[in-house]
Amino acid sequence: MRICATCGVEFSEPLPEVCPICADERQWVPADGQRWTTIADLAAAGQQLVVADREPGRAEIRAKPTVGIGQTSQLVTTAQGSLLWDPPGYVDDETAARILDRGPVLAVAASHPHMFGVQTAWGDALDAPVLVCASDAEWIGRRTERIAVWEDDVELAPGLSLHRIGGHFAGSAVALWADDSTGRGLLLSGDTVFPNPDRASLGFLRSYPNKIPLSAAVVQAIADRLATLDFDRIIGNFGNPIDGDAKAVLAYSAARHIAWVRGDHDGETGIATSG
Repeated sequence: MRICATCGVEFSEPLPEVCPICADERQWVPADGQRWTTIADLAAAGQQLVVADREPGRAEIRAKPTVGIGQTSQLVTTAQGSLLWDPPGYVDDETAARILDRGPVLAVAASHPHMFGVQTAWGDALDAPVLVCASDAEWIGRRTERIAVWEDDVELAPGLSLHRIGGHFAGSAVALWADDSTGRGLLLSGDTVFPNPDRASLGFLRSYPNKIPLSAAVVQAIADRLATLDFDRIIGNFGNPIDGDAKAVLAYSAARHIAWVRGDHDGETGIATSG
């Protein structure tokens, strides 16, 4: 098994000439070309994982230094077991043992292919299934018996579920922790909707690094689908939060995006348009 050094996703050998996830228009290949690494190489270089408890039942896991895209993984623990969401591109026995000390792991799952990380290596370390949305199964770089595909919705435990939303990828998904520590519901959104640095709005893009937008119709469909779920907070794939009134933030952000791509604000740009 090898790991793409740019996105941190695992691949079986024989390796592709270029990581297909990075070669896609949503990501990028370094100017100096494709680079691969391994878990052993990372360990030898001093790679670490940092686990930090953020609230009762939720911890964040970060790779130090950053591996690949550098997502902040979320570990949600319920009475029935845990979900490891958006797994890192590195795994070690110490961190796996700390996770298992909290109880069995129900699943390892990612919001979309950029966040696959070393998902099957995590599945092996945690003796857990790796759930991949069927709409994104074509992007799997390492296929093992750990992987199970799911369709539009799956309940992992009471109050903990996965939902396909689409948009950023066809299978872009969210995890809903309805029974979070606040009792208000927490949405783990990955890049499906992206909590912005202002902590008061959300972004909707096909590509975040390459700034490719989504259409008004798609953004409205994403907002409508998410509006059917019960949550009041959002955490993105870098630990970026919306701490409250998340439904209102979603509605406002979708309306703002739609207005801009429709041309409602062209007069504010200093550019004359026919609209």
